Amino acid sequence: MLKNLQSTKTLHNGIEIPYVGLGVYQMKDPSETVQAVRTAIQSGYRSIDTAAIYDNEESVGQGVKEGGVTREDLFITSKVWNSDQGYDTTLKAFETSLKKLDMDYLDMYLIHWPVEGKYNDTWKAMERLHGEGLIKSIGVSNFHQHHLEDLMKNGNEKPVLNQIELHPRLNQEKIREFCASQNIAVEAWSPIAQGRVLDEPTLNHIAEKHEKSAAQVILRWHLQNDVIIIPKSVHENRIKENADLFNFELSLEEMNQINQLNLDERFGPDPDNFDF
Repeated sequence: MLKNLQSTKTLHNGIEIPYVGLGVYQMKDPSETVQAVRTAIQSGYRSIDTAAIYDNEESVGQGVKEGGVTREDLFITSKVWNSDQGYDTTLKAFETSLKKLDMDYLDMYLIHWPVEGKYNDTWKAMERLHGEGLIKSIGVSNFHQHHLEDLMKNGNEKPVLNQIELHPRLNQEKIREFCASQNIAVEAWSPIAQGRVLDEPTLNHIAEKHEKSAAQVILRWHLQNDVIIIPKSVHENRIKENADLFNFELSLEEMNQINQLNLDERFGPDPDNFDF
């Protein structure tokens, strides 16, 4: 049973990752980003998820410094971008990210998208950085089952985590089942579908029963599906609301009602045909 915002999932390498973190995608304003990260940490969040392409690693690093919590008590994730993939370029990209964040190590580093012909070399570079102790855990983002199988066939280490688009309209049941069979954790980006499902009657009916918001119901649904979440907000009240998930529980019937909202509808690109 998840008890609070510091509740963690143990990855297959023994490292613990908080079930709830702050995502910082599309946070462009530096002072706003610093404030969001600081607010999240002071509200009890212990995980922050950024990426090179978000162009806000420096602000995240600053927010972490101002959060008032020791670096060792936080879980910081970043990602290597598509144009930096390959062995040597990944090593350089990681060094740049670490410098911008002003940190000695990362808790998690992810391959952002499965760039064909490159992600296996990228993974080898990440395995090296992991071996050198510069990254505690290595994983992937936006990988389908066939990408994961190829990576595991060619690599020495298995990813600890796959971060994918996941929300009630795209419940990703098959890839979640495959990841569970491989002991690979699943993390949802866009966990509330960027707000596009918040007017869904089923969600609002369940929310009323629990005296919660539709967003909180969706986030709780993720947690009860054993999915790690990184909801994004720059607003203090929303940051706190997104963390207030531990004083109610969805029934099996309610979980099934939310599962039935699935339409296999992506709001982001398909990992098999992205072109960036």
